Formats: sequence, structure tokens, C-alpha cells
Amino acid sequence: MTDPKPVIAVLGGTGHEGGGLARRWARAGYPVFLGSRDGAKAAAKAAELPGGKARGGDNLAAAQAGEIVVLTVPWSAQLATLKSVAPALEGKILVDVTVPLVPPKVSRVQLPAEDSAVVAAQNLLGPGVKVVSAFQNVSAHVLLDDDATVDCDVLVCGDDEAAREAVVQLARAGGMRAYQAGPLANSVAAEALTSILIFLNRRYKVPGSGIRLTGLPDNS
Repeated sequence: MTDPKPVIAVLGGTGHEGGGLARRWARAGYPVFLGSRDGAKAAAKAAELPGGKARGGDNLAAAQAGEIVVLTVPWSAQLATLKSVAPALEGKILVDVTVPLVPPKVSRVQLPAEDSAVVAAQNLLGPGVKVVSAFQNVSAHVLLDDDATVDCDVLVCGDDEAAREAVVQLARAGGMRAYQAGPLANSVAAEALTSILIFLNRRYKVPGSGIRLTGLPDNS
């Protein structure tokens, strides 16, 4: 008998990045709960996911339902969203996909005072939430394409090794290679790389450049 898959709640799940991740996990058989500021919109989007089992509601309902919670909102909404759902995150893994992008100069690295947006999330939530950084470098364009192979490795950073490994397994379930990349402070590298990839996309007119790690075993 196999263990049941955990419920994955995606806050900001009606956006491209969150929707793409949710779609891949739904295809892999995970129960998914989409969250949004607009619960009705999230419910409608959930009905479009594969498998017919996804649910949707507002962000608080999603955070309460999820065993692993994934945050995929813009940086400008990151901390406000976390404050609104913080009690529901206690004792859980929070996967934060936030990148500190400052429009219109999103192809320029502009790090926050804490150096890392995800470190700021951990500071806000405290030690009762295991915050993990991941998926910042994966193109939403690729995630949303059911036929596309994700040609980008996922760097997974966090201060709890078991939580990091749980997120590595989630990435693998979504068809991605993923590797533990050290403590949460290392998230600054993944966050900064996103602006570089945006620059590369524009400069070379491609929809979704990515990164590949060499010299490591295939972890997919």
C-alpha cells in the first residue's frame, strides 16, 4: 500500500507560473487546491486542470487545505499574502517561488534588503513554518505546455533537509530535474538568475531559457 499524495495548495494559482505548476502536479495525480484573491476565479481555473479532482477557493482556504503550500504571487504581493494566511501555514512546508523583480527593469538583478525575498518570508513566518525556495528559474511558458520537456534544473534551498527533499520529489513528479542547493540563504542565487534568464529570453528571442547543472547524476 502506498502513502497517499499530499494536498498541494498553490497560492496565486490562477497566474501563469502557479497555474503551470498546478497543472503538472494534477497530471501526476496530486490533489491540488488553487488559491487566489478571487475564490470564484480559482474554482473556475481548478475545473480546467487534468484529473477532475482539483479544487479552488480564496488563498486562506487554499492554505488551510494544503499539506504543502506553494506561493506563486508577484514580489509586490508576497509578504501581504503571507500575512493573510500565516496561521494556516504553521507546521507546514511553504515553497516560495518569489523573485524580486522590479518593473519595468525586470532583466536587471535588484535584490531586497534581506538579499533574498524568500529569506524575508522565513523571517516573517518564523521557525514554525519550513520555508523552501524553488522553481524561480522555470519558465511558465514551458510549464503550461503539456507536450513540453522542462529543459531547466530546479535549485531547492531551505534550512530543513527533509523539507528540501520533499520539494525535490515534487519537482520530479512535475517532470523536472531538481537538486538540493543548500540553506535558504542560497536562494539569493536562484532569485538573481531569473533576471538574467529574462534578459537572455529578450536578447535571443526565445520563450523560456533555463539552467542546467553539469557533473551531477540525473535526478529526474
